[in-house]
Amino acid sequence: MYSKCGCVDEARKLFDRILYRDVVVWNSMIASYSQNGYPSEAISLFCNMLLDGFKPSVATLVIVISASADAAALPRGREVHGLGWRMGFASVDKVNTALLDMYAKSGRVRVARMLFDKLADKRVVSWNAMISGYAMHGHVDEALALFYNMRKEAALIPDNITFVGVLSACSHAGLIEEGQMFFDLMERDFSIKPTIQHYTCMIDLLGHAGRLEEAHKLIQEMPMKPDSGVWGALLKGCMIRSNVELGERALRELIELEPNDAGNYVLLSNIYCQARKWEEAANIRKKMTNKGLKKVIACSWIEVRNKTHAFLVGDLSHPQSKAIYMELERLEVLMQRAGYVPNTMSVFHNVGDDEKRNMVRSHSERLAISFGLISTPPETMLMVTKNIRVCEDCHIAIKFISQIVNREIIIRDVNRYHHFKHGQCSCGDYW
Repeated sequence: MYSKCGCVDEARKLFDRILYRDVVVWNSMIASYSQNGYPSEAISLFCNMLLDGFKPSVATLVIVISASADAAALPRGREVHGLGWRMGFASVDKVNTALLDMYAKSGRVRVARMLFDKLADKRVVSWNAMISGYAMHGHVDEALALFYNMRKEAALIPDNITFVGVLSACSHAGLIEEGQMFFDLMERDFSIKPTIQHYTCMIDLLGHAGRLEEAHKLIQEMPMKPDSGVWGALLKGCMIRSNVELGERALRELIELEPNDAGNYVLLSNIYCQARKWEEAANIRKKMTNKGLKKVIACSWIEVRNKTHAFLVGDLSHPQSKAIYMELERLEVLMQRAGYVPNTMSVFHNVGDDEKRNMVRSHSERLAISFGLISTPPETMLMVTKNIRVCEDCHIAIKFISQIVNREIIIRDVNRYHHFKHGQCSCGDYW
């Protein structure tokens, strides 16, 4: 009860008072952490469960695999995969469905597809996991092909989660006509009424394509009250298209819904910077200060030899910091020779050009990539996770880096996955 109400601390206090715990009790507490946004704690408690001599059930493995996916902890997920195999769960479809979801969320979409193809009984939830996996990585053709196979070959009826995945795939690829078709199809052919998630996908799709007025009109026609996700999608579209007027409207709505979310103010500030409205951008930052709001600190992390290394912008705390920055400088020279020009539009105008370039070149994802390059053998794929959206300049820079070092670099930001390879990104510069 406490877990379902989001009261994780109270649930843990009760758990600690139980003297004789069985697997169900352990599962309940692990699920409490996993489902309330504490995946690392869920994994840690699972380790304690094993140390106490308890044998995990299928439900345990499914919960922990899901937590590993949410925490982007691929090494831990692989360990759980191996544990399940040794325990004889290799042919259990529920476990394999959770695994394919975990591998997809960890950037191993090919491995996810192999697991999907081996499923003996592909349920709707399995198809959904694979479709969503393809959508997250921008593989829209594969996602849509899977949707059609689900209907024709498997003769399964899609549910509302299926259409969230399909609409998300269309959004990531800018397929407006297809997205509108699927949006209409779900209610017309399957009697599925669009939920707030479906509307959010459509707003995101229209906003990315620059059809902001249509997106705004769709919000006004929604049969339910728009939430922060809907207005946030519109605000992101306004940032991409530098639409100041509609961005201001979206922020007003978001302030009512999320008065203490600094990220919304930052997005509008970026819109002002792109429009060279420096005074308005400064006023937004001043409002944040007056309200006591602080910008979310950008953080990126990478796992090397089963250890997580985290970086902040301009970070100098890592033991190999000197080597990391030396590698960045080496790459910078090679990038400039290849035609790279820094994009510093989102940096305030009262900062000097050299300082602007230094600020963007030391962004957290670049530090993580640099560390990965000096810490792994050549041609090793790098997987970096970032807690906010990757900026335009870093997106350009990483394309150059992938070409120079001849490696695949995957960035998992708050919006989607970017696969950089041979100087190109899987998103097609559409994110």
